[in-house]
Amino acid sequence: MGQHDHENEPAGARHVPVALPRVAELFRPALADRPAVVVDATLGLGGHAAALLATHPQLTLVGLDRDPEALALAGRRLVAHADRVHLVHAVYDRIADVLGELGLPRVDGVLFDLGVSSLQLDAEERGFSYSRDADLDMRMDPTTGLTAAEILNTYSVPQLARVLREYGEERFAGRIAAAVARRRAQGALRRSAELVELLYEAVPAASRRTGGHPAKRTFQALRIEVNGELDALQTALPAALDSLAVGGRIVVLAYHSLEDRIVKRELTARSSSRTPVDLPVELPGHGPEFRLLTRGSEQASEDEINDNPRAASVRLRAAERIREVAA
Repeated sequence: MGQHDHENEPAGARHVPVALPRVAELFRPALADRPAVVVDATLGLGGHAAALLATHPQLTLVGLDRDPEALALAGRRLVAHADRVHLVHAVYDRIADVLGELGLPRVDGVLFDLGVSSLQLDAEERGFSYSRDADLDMRMDPTTGLTAAEILNTYSVPQLARVLREYGEERFAGRIAAAVARRRAQGALRRSAELVELLYEAVPAASRRTGGHPAKRTFQALRIEVNGELDALQTALPAALDSLAVGGRIVVLAYHSLEDRIVKRELTARSSSRTPVDLPVELPGHGPEFRLLTRGSEQASEDEINDNPRAASVRLRAAERIREVAA
């Protein structure tokens, strides 16, 4: 995310999409010189989408985002390609329904750029960032669902501890949940600064010195719980893989180990043979459906991280469909 602010640039133009050259390279064999369809399941500000549409003049793009503001901004950014773009207000776990409604049973590419978007992090009033005081909201779709404040003020201590432990991988989940319960007994938690102050008191000083900002894990956990991100991903990935035609490709950018684990498990399962290991020959219809295009997960280069700090934690995985599964 560039620090320079050009007033006359369209919204989002300053934001550098993570791993853009690599994403473009991975999709090229599936999209080049033919009428192809790509689903950008996490459209955000449309940076990846704009580049793919500009490179492939026969490409149709289906862009999904749960955030109405992101859809509006991306729509403006993609206006030059408007006749080849379908923008849909939806969480990515509805990918199969959306493609059904558009009459697109098979697609040639699916992109997931997971986690919180530049737009959401930079909009101070949305409450995603622990470095700026705002209402504890954190909804990617501000029109629906529980806010982070409602979760903090209504979940039981064991429920809250579970969220922090599972989604934030927070060692001090129990201590933090108990501290929240004591604090809310005096009055509801409403602002991010109040939560950050509480976390500084609840997390031992020794761990603060080594473990990064004490609020990072708690804010991640609340955001995942508010938006049901991991549940949505566990539904969306199989549906996305099922939608790909032979030769079609999926590229996933994950930003923390919980997301990456789900992606790794699903891609590994789809790219493995289902023939029992003790049989000498591949059973018909039991071979792998996909082949992995990355060895493990790929990380950003130092140069990219210097240009775009958001790339620091990215884990990129990709796969190609190599055969249809017999119905």
